Amino acid sequence: MPHTYDIRLIAPSGYPHNPAAMRAGVERLEAAGHRVHGKDVLTRRELRFAGSDAERVADINALADPSAPLPDVALATRGGYGVHPLLPLLDYDGLRSRLDGAPLALVGHSDFTALQCALLARSGLPTLGGPMLGPDFGAQELDPLTWEHFWQTLASGEGRAEWDAPDTADLAVEGTIWGGNLAMLSSLAGSEYFPDIEGGILYVEDIAEPPYRVERMLYHLLHAGVLGRQKALLIGDFTSCRVAEYDNGYDLTVAFERIGVAAGIPLVRGLPFGHGPAKFTLPFGIHGSLAVADGRATLAFSGHPRPKTP
Repeated sequence: MPHTYDIRLIAPSGYPHNPAAMRAGVERLEAAGHRVHGKDVLTRRELRFAGSDAERVADINALADPSAPLPDVALATRGGYGVHPLLPLLDYDGLRSRLDGAPLALVGHSDFTALQCALLARSGLPTLGGPMLGPDFGAQELDPLTWEHFWQTLASGEGRAEWDAPDTADLAVEGTIWGGNLAMLSSLAGSEYFPDIEGGILYVEDIAEPPYRVERMLYHLLHAGVLGRQKALLIGDFTSCRVAEYDNGYDLTVAFERIGVAAGIPLVRGLPFGHGPAKFTLPFGIHGSLAVADGRATLAFSGHPRPKTP
């Protein structure tokens, strides 16, 4: 690994329900030569949250403080629920002033998607969808794609993700790459915390949702005037999907086919991103390109937020 980084932990959502995974994540990062700061967030707990609303939003607003040095990476500890109450409390002007163009990678997924939406909508700040401390870096078995692609994306000004997309028509489009957890995207659509993106490349994922709820959330994005304005929809991991006997053959494949027809945009399946162990590190709010040829998809981007290269 060519570079070492200062990594600050942020905990905007749930408290660590698996402390051993958090410790393992810290140990892995430090063993790789990185300096991990903010470990105190791992011991905070209030109700189901990693501290009070004030404590959790302070993790993020501290990045706007010009008197304090910026880390290279601000890494979410885990998801769950907790970002929504913080959205009115964020220092959007201060964050824009301090972070616009700054060499900082703000990274996470799941509930973190709500923070990404708000920062882009209100501050114009791009972020990264990617691994988190406990679920990914602290996993019992560290996924090599997750680990290697994360560091490659931070180290290079040119990002690239390639995966198998069988039975997908050839495609070549450009646009703003954005997305993340479908429930978070759907819950914010129509609010001041939702970015207005025309002609984007949208990626989605979720966990433990039945197919009808996945379709309903996608229809919400369609009815809200979001989905039909995108150039492509990338389907990430929908883990632990719950299909019932009543579904009568209706599953995620059918749900995606139906929404693709309704929205009139191409769908590309198989993207390694979400709550599964293997995930790419992807930009949220950065221009890029998507190409599909001979059943192989390639997402390319540049100018994403990342630390300075020593």
